[in-house]
Amino acid sequence: MRMASLAKPWLCSACLHHARGRTPWLTVSSAITTRRLYTTSRDDRPLRMAVIGSGPAGFYTAYRVMSRIHQAKVDMFEALPVPFGLVRFGVAPDHPEVKNCQDKFEEVASSPNFTFIGNVAIGNQGHHFQGCTIPLASVMRHYDAVVFAYGASKDKKLGIPHESELKGIYSAREFVGWYNGLPEYAHLAPDLTQGEEAVIIGQGNVALDVARMMLENVDVLRKSDITEYAIEALSKSRIKRVHIVGRRGPMQAAFTIKEVRELMKLHGVSFHPVDMTLLPDELSKLPRARRRLMEILVKGSTTRLGHSHKSWSLDFCLSPAEFNGSTDGRVQSTTFEQTSLSSPFDPASGVQTLSDKLQIPSSVVFRSIGYKSVALPGFAEAGILFDDRKGIIQNDGFGRVLQNTRSDVTGNGEAITLPGAYCAGWVKRGPTGVIASTMEDAFSTADAIAADWNAGSPFLSTANNHGWEGLRAEVNKDKCQVIHWEDWKKIDKAEKERGFLVGKEREKFPSTDAMLAAAC
Repeated sequence: MRMASLAKPWLCSACLHHARGRTPWLTVSSAITTRRLYTTSRDDRPLRMAVIGSGPAGFYTAYRVMSRIHQAKVDMFEALPVPFGLVRFGVAPDHPEVKNCQDKFEEVASSPNFTFIGNVAIGNQGHHFQGCTIPLASVMRHYDAVVFAYGASKDKKLGIPHESELKGIYSAREFVGWYNGLPEYAHLAPDLTQGEEAVIIGQGNVALDVARMMLENVDVLRKSDITEYAIEALSKSRIKRVHIVGRRGPMQAAFTIKEVRELMKLHGVSFHPVDMTLLPDELSKLPRARRRLMEILVKGSTTRLGHSHKSWSLDFCLSPAEFNGSTDGRVQSTTFEQTSLSSPFDPASGVQTLSDKLQIPSSVVFRSIGYKSVALPGFAEAGILFDDRKGIIQNDGFGRVLQNTRSDVTGNGEAITLPGAYCAGWVKRGPTGVIASTMEDAFSTADAIAADWNAGSPFLSTANNHGWEGLRAEVNKDKCQVIHWEDWKKIDKAEKERGFLVGKEREKFPSTDAMLAAAC
């Protein structure tokens, strides 16, 4: 089957290219309720499955399970009133094509066997959370299976002096959430007016997104779904030079061709050339993708230095050591230690820190060194093993959750899994990859669920497997507002109407209160 024959795009063209030929997902392209690839082995009693998280991992797992288990019923829980996770709050506003997967998610949600349950968090979220909360133990009592697909909600820290005390230091996650309308960061208000130089620590694609938002012409961004308060702040920005700093070299960098090329082509923005000693003499001998990336770095930007009003650089082989502040408690510069690569042209080269130091002026700093998942309240009581160091739920590699027993392995060396508990996405494998790799990962988990169900393997207790209908009474005790799909569509409609008034696709509501009001 050719990808072009799909009635609705699952992914943007870049993600389709990434996924081509990698997994058998292309064999499952028909409507959810029209193709039955497996039959149940339980007298056709429908599987009742809860999915915690409404991002790509959750939706792709739901889709695959509903395709492979006849009449499977899926209830999807989301702490926010709105769905789509990082597709809504993590994808850069000027990358609307990446959000094409929402069409597939809309199709999933249209199934009568699917229920969206928004503004409902699993486990005690603390006093700051204003929505509904349900104990994890209650969820596990009412479903055959629970899939944890709630992503990575925390960012990693550098752990260097003055990181937490100086003003003007932000995480990339905060900044991305701020300009994308994540209510948690609506009041971040990053000050971009204190100076002309910004430092981004980390060289992944998120770091390049952050740089592009500061360097792009604001009038170009106005046409996207970036928040109006972000447009206002960016229009007042004084930033003219952005340093994107990494510990290793260009051959080890995590950024990809598309994101680098976009920065190189920004109108009126120039690129400071890389140190050519960090590149192999014969680029033609490199693997194709790495060769193309190095060629882009060598070629540089469309706008040359001296003919631009803004510029950016990739500063390699520098490790952050300390933030330095001004008398008013703001970050003023960043001290870096130079590093040395054991094999500069080896993508897996080791790195060691040298004694030489360098200071870079920094009127604002963004930390972009990765995200991290955290355990949900109730994991310990449920016996779910969570690796705090890696920030993942321990699993067998196919998404089956490992349980907390006295011994992690049986006598024959097989991991002990918790029946009916599964995970998918970043909380399963760590915060890496693009939407296409998340889809593949989610399908792997869904296939494990289908295989277990059809093999008659043990699942969660089925005595009270009434799903959402069984849980509704517990939620109603809190007298809080639950958002279902038809309520989300009201929010969606209102946001598009708000966007129309300012000449763009949508203007997101900046608070959960505003979202809930629009759903009434």
